[in-house]
Formats: sequence, C-alpha cells, structure tokens
Amino acid sequence: MNKYQYTVFFEPQDGGFNVIVPAIPEICTFGETMQEARAAAEEAIRCFLESAIKNGESIPADAEPAQERIAVTV
Repeated sequence: MNKYQYTVFFEPQDGGFNVIVPAIPEICTFGETMQEARAAAEEAIRCFLESAIKNGESIPADAEPAQERIAVTV
C-alpha cells in the first residue's frame, strides 16, 4: 500500500465546511463539523485514488496552491 498526501482547503459555510482538493479538482465535499469534513475529504480522496489505480490512470501530485490577501479600496 502506498500513502498519499494532499493539500485540502476547508472553507467555512453556513452549517459546516466546504472541502476542496486543489490537486484533484473533481473533489468537492462537505462536512457539518471539521471532523466530518476531514473524514469526507479522506473518503473522497481514497475513492478517487482507488478508481485511478483500478483504471490504470496516473495519480496526481499534490498541488502547491498560492494564497495571498488582496486589499481593495472602494
């Protein structure tokens, strides 16, 4: 078994957290708590990777997303 690590973003939403995985844009999931959001992210990534392996597809490398704060004057 191989171990894979991916950067995951948890975006607060009304009633929970939206989860995205920049390296795997097909994944977008949700959890009502951070714990549920983490579990949903792990399951979504696992399912994606298992499917890719089964179908002989390449495994994506983790993305290194850029983040910055932009000030806008209105």
